[in-house]
Amino acid sequence: MPRSRSRSPPRQRKQYSEDVSRSYRGRNYSDRRGDRRDRDDGRDRRRDYDRYAGEGPGGRRRNGDRRSRSRERSPYSRQNTGGGPSRDRPRSAGPSKSKSRSGSPSEDKTKPNFKPSGLLAAETNTVARADGTSTFLKYNEPPEARRPSQGWRLYVFKGKEQVDLLHINRQSAYLIGRDRVICDIPVEHPSCSKQHAVIQYRHVPEKDEFGNVKATVKAFIIDLESTNSTFVNDEAIPVSRYYELKASDVIKFGLSEREYVLLHEDV
Repeated sequence: MPRSRSRSPPRQRKQYSEDVSRSYRGRNYSDRRGDRRDRDDGRDRRRDYDRYAGEGPGGRRRNGDRRSRSRERSPYSRQNTGGGPSRDRPRSAGPSKSKSRSGSPSEDKTKPNFKPSGLLAAETNTVARADGTSTFLKYNEPPEARRPSQGWRLYVFKGKEQVDLLHINRQSAYLIGRDRVICDIPVEHPSCSKQHAVIQYRHVPEKDEFGNVKATVKAFIIDLESTNSTFVNDEAIPVSRYYELKASDVIKFGLSEREYVLLHEDV
């Protein structure tokens, strides 16, 4: 009979392979642990050398050189001087659209601008004086300005005495103020402004008792933002607004005691 070969039991072979793998893993683990210890020891030695090197004669200089080199390498070292992280960042070089505070884009100065500048109106309202100076008029007549057909008059009283009589039907507007060069009716009281008020005749529509519309010329007065106001029948009139005048109205300017009574020839 053929001789039977003896085989080791599979349990013993498996145990042998497990022992080999354990010993192999143990050797690898111990080698890795030794390498880590060596690296940690090297780091500690370098850290100790850097720490104690600053206490030597050239230690401070070497540390200062390292700090200066690190600052030069940092892209934000020039902007950050406080030691903390810099909040400023370099802006992008892309195209930016410049806008005003209102949000609208800025106007192109190279394009022609045909908007009215106001220089022509200022030149029209400028009155030249004999001494070479000029005065700017604060008032412009409206399109409905007309010369009156009735003979309007101003009776000037100071107290109970009549001091003057003014015919104000020869033109469509009369400027009242202290500036004698440009004013049609000059006033002397210091409380009055240089250009105080204007008596303006306007062509306005009016309804009669039957409801028919008829255009007539009426007298109005407007205060040119004077300092001490304009009064009609002892009441201050609104500023920069037309106030209709009627016959027998009493007008006063500022703090002057003179009274101007408005009448026409039919009264």
